[in-house]
Amino acid sequence: MNSLISRGLAGLDFGTTNSVAALPGGIGHEPHLVPLDGPGGPADVFRSALCFWRDEDVRGGLAVEAGPAAIHEYLEFPSDSRFLQSFKSVAASRSFERASVFARPYRFEELGRLFLDKLASHAGGLLDGLDRIVVGRPVNYAGASPDPNLARQRYDAMFQGFAREIHYVYEPLAAAFSYASRLTEPATLLVADFGGGTSDFSVVQVREPGTQQRCIPLGHAGVGLAGDRFDQRIMDRLLLPMLGKGGRYRSFDKELEIPPGYFADFSDWSKLALMRNRRTLDELERLRRSALDPEAIARMIAMIDNELGFPLHDAVTRLKRALTVEDSSTFSFSGAGLEIEAVVTRTEFESWIANDVARMAQAVDDALADAGVDQADIDRVFLTGGTSLVPAVRRVFTSRFRNEQIMSGGELTSIAHGLALVAHEEDPSAWRA
Repeated sequence: MNSLISRGLAGLDFGTTNSVAALPGGIGHEPHLVPLDGPGGPADVFRSALCFWRDEDVRGGLAVEAGPAAIHEYLEFPSDSRFLQSFKSVAASRSFERASVFARPYRFEELGRLFLDKLASHAGGLLDGLDRIVVGRPVNYAGASPDPNLARQRYDAMFQGFAREIHYVYEPLAAAFSYASRLTEPATLLVADFGGGTSDFSVVQVREPGTQQRCIPLGHAGVGLAGDRFDQRIMDRLLLPMLGKGGRYRSFDKELEIPPGYFADFSDWSKLALMRNRRTLDELERLRRSALDPEAIARMIAMIDNELGFPLHDAVTRLKRALTVEDSSTFSFSGAGLEIEAVVTRTEFESWIANDVARMAQAVDDALADAGVDQADIDRVFLTGGTSLVPAVRRVFTSRFRNEQIMSGGELTSIAHGLALVAHEEDPSAWRA
């Protein structure tokens, strides 16, 4: 493989749920996905997760792993680990300052650099000594009132020293590069990238093969919700009522609603593991003693204390995947004294996410407007990202475009493939976000 790649150049799709790296091919060759070693052998897709555990033989007393190795370490010793996932979703959040892991504070850029260094360590040297790396970024970041300037500062700090040149490109534009490499004729292309934290859209003019600048970005839009928001809807309906959501507690001579912030944090993959700190657990214990249904709060405490975020995520995503191909499926979860078996129909699930899908559809309209084109001007639509497989999401496009116009594929790898193509361009800054 090494004879067919361009050394010193790389594209990296740093995703909310998964990350993928790719190296440009030599002249006349396609990019290569970087095989990343793990407990089950090398794989192209690397889970965007970190696992921490105490180890006296490690400098500082805390060991850390990322990707599949992080999952392996967590499954070996779940109660003695801290498993962080979806932490990319706080990149643009001013309310996020530090994550406390075993009482040690980590800024976003510190978590990000730990992740990058571990990813590189599993790449067999293919990501060492880079001259240029092109990194994907969402059009709009996840979270309430995201600050793109803050996210840029954090990304810059995270990637400092990782490569001599660092360029950021909108993720759907990178996917457009990937798809354009298959086209043999000009086209106006709408790309929709549905990830874990964001849904992003780009309209791109693809020119004749061989043209010096073949992909011309015309317009972009995005919304800070995607697959993780769908997960929250599932938890809100099936799990949180059993943990006290909607319940009440006594305060002196009054009955008050239990503060919703606890449940919002619990259903956010980036925050759930961070609830396992003494302050939050003490607050929940005081709340349990005054709650009208103390057992519900006790179940929440037990789930946090037993570090059950990963198996809960697994149960939720299994249901979501099943409902992409089946009319109904069963949500099953067992842990910390909680047993749930609930049949969910696709119709029910789609009613839970209807408002979110409507916001995605509006962002499609916004991208067309930003590009100054009408729906009729679009020749082809390329859908990518895992959430693009959700039938309600696909209907946003099948209701507007003919089936033969809509293409998909490489749901987890097309962005990295496109970023590597951009990295191989003489001047990647022409597509920089």
